[in-house]
Amino acid sequence: MKDLSWADFEKVEMRVGTIISAEDFPEARDPAYKLQIDFGEEIGEKRSSAQITRRYTREELPGRQIIAVVNFPVKRIAGFKSECLVLGVVGDEKDVVLLTPDQKMPNGSLIG
Repeated sequence: MKDLSWADFEKVEMRVGTIISAEDFPEARDPAYKLQIDFGEEIGEKRSSAQITRRYTREELPGRQIIAVVNFPVKRIAGFKSECLVLGVVGDEKDVVLLTPDQKMPNGSLIG
């Protein structure tokens, strides 16, 4: 494990967002969805690729709040522009459980 300074951590901007839509992403190397996420007025909507197909169906994702890093550079994944990193806990079999607030929060709320 590599040490991280407090100053480094303060640069990471994690926010609450609500998934607007989820689509299959057959071009991805590993099974994934293309997500459209609303982070509120200040940040707006961002897109992300998320490898969460083992625990979630496309139909159950819209309306679900998640936590994501919103200030990483854009990353191209199989031609798709991923604009944020959705956070989750990686299980033993590489299945991901989404990190979510345990109460409904306004989109764009800062994680501290």
